[in-house]
Amino acid sequence: MNNLKGLHHVTAITSSAEKNYEFFTYVLGMRLVKKTVNQDDIQTYHLFFADDKGSAGTDMTFFDFPGIPKGSHGTNEIFKTSFRVPTDAALDYWVKRFDRLEVKHTGIQVQFGKKTLSFVDFEDQQYQLISDEFNKGVASGTPWQKGPIPLEYAITGLGPLFIRVAQFDFFKEMLEKVLLFKEIDQDGSIHLFEVGEGGNGAQVVVEHNTVLPQARQGFGTVHHAAFRVDDRSELEAWDQRLRSFGFQTSGFVDRFFFGSLYSRVAPQILFEFATDGPGFMGDEPYETLGEKLSLPPFLEPKRNEIERYVRPIDTVRSTKEFVKE
Repeated sequence: MNNLKGLHHVTAITSSAEKNYEFFTYVLGMRLVKKTVNQDDIQTYHLFFADDKGSAGTDMTFFDFPGIPKGSHGTNEIFKTSFRVPTDAALDYWVKRFDRLEVKHTGIQVQFGKKTLSFVDFEDQQYQLISDEFNKGVASGTPWQKGPIPLEYAITGLGPLFIRVAQFDFFKEMLEKVLLFKEIDQDGSIHLFEVGEGGNGAQVVVEHNTVLPQARQGFGTVHHAAFRVDDRSELEAWDQRLRSFGFQTSGFVDRFFFGSLYSRVAPQILFEFATDGPGFMGDEPYETLGEKLSLPPFLEPKRNEIERYVRPIDTVRSTKEFVKE
């Protein structure tokens, strides 16, 4: 059994697929690589934003749950998602862009030796950009070639995942003994862990916090985060390992775009383990990726029913010319 390869994707909750699509496409310049439905709730959209090719390790995905209450941030939650940009200079570009587009942000800060820029979207979902300037470790992805961001500044993949927990000792033991992470740095109550090749694409930042109230899931919060494995045999090895430590798992789940395994590793913290492939290029041409409603084969017979449930969202970009600015 090999080490986990780093982050695979982060899945969050939105109350508006339309606004979510606008923000990720036109503000962040990430590519919608799949417009599909939540396979466990086919009346709702599941949108996947990623790099140019939909590479594993670059995906931020959203369940669209209209009418759901707003979530509240607190302890025992995955509370912030990071995106990698190539250089420190890229962060200067993003500060100006966020100011122009009225995106709330903190300004550039330094954490564990890396320059970062934290910001929020229209639902108070928490994000951070992190510079790869001095980064070593897991390679990042390819920026969206036809998006609105100059390529030298564009987002290329997922960076460190931020988690708050009340029971830090238990969580640290789970990360180190079960998932084989290593703690590599600490700043007060904030601890930096990494796995495999390490670097921005394979790190988890854990904050020990017993002061904040318990987080409550809803729109504007993260649902779960996934880590990369090679293939199904690796996934099954991880399934056995998790069970051997007493964790319950979902067993193998075929998501068509990748294989999955789920386990609730701590109160309110749901981790997924997902295979790198098959990926998002199998059922749509590269040029029009994410423009039609894509359904896995087992849902295709229900297409007419599903299309009645989910409202149309115009995600056509192949006919548009984005000005990079």
